[in-house]
Amino acid sequence: MNPLKLAALVSVLALGTVANTAQARETSCKMTFNLSGWSLFYKTAKGTGNVRCDNGQSMRVKLRAKGGGLTAGKTSVKNGIGAFTGVNDISDILGHYGTAEAHAGADKSASAQVVTKGDVSLALSGKGKGWNLGVAFGAFIIER
Repeated sequence: MNPLKLAALVSVLALGTVANTAQARETSCKMTFNLSGWSLFYKTAKGTGNVRCDNGQSMRVKLRAKGGGLTAGKTSVKNGIGAFTGVNDISDILGHYGTAEAHAGADKSASAQVVTKGDVSLALSGKGKGWNLGVAFGAFIIER
């Protein structure tokens, strides 16, 4: 093979390897959020959040939670915190996450929960007000 063609081929392959390595690199993303809702066998909540990643990306998001189970209550979380893992690009955070939870609280309460969507996980924590009791399964949804 012509040495010039060989050098060009090696350059293209090396650039492709560097591009793939850069794409596969995980970024650290954090979210602050407010969320409120109610449940009586059916659980629903809505809220908003801000996501910021260490690669400079950021996004305002809408949050929804829905599901069902043996549950009753009314709650709100202000200034909650979320930490994502398994994110390569901020768009990876969007979508439906599976949830399962047991909860009990009266007046002031604290909560922590991990939700997952494929390789992406989100650890949520926050303090809130309200009352709740039960076991629920459902979805936590993040949208633009």
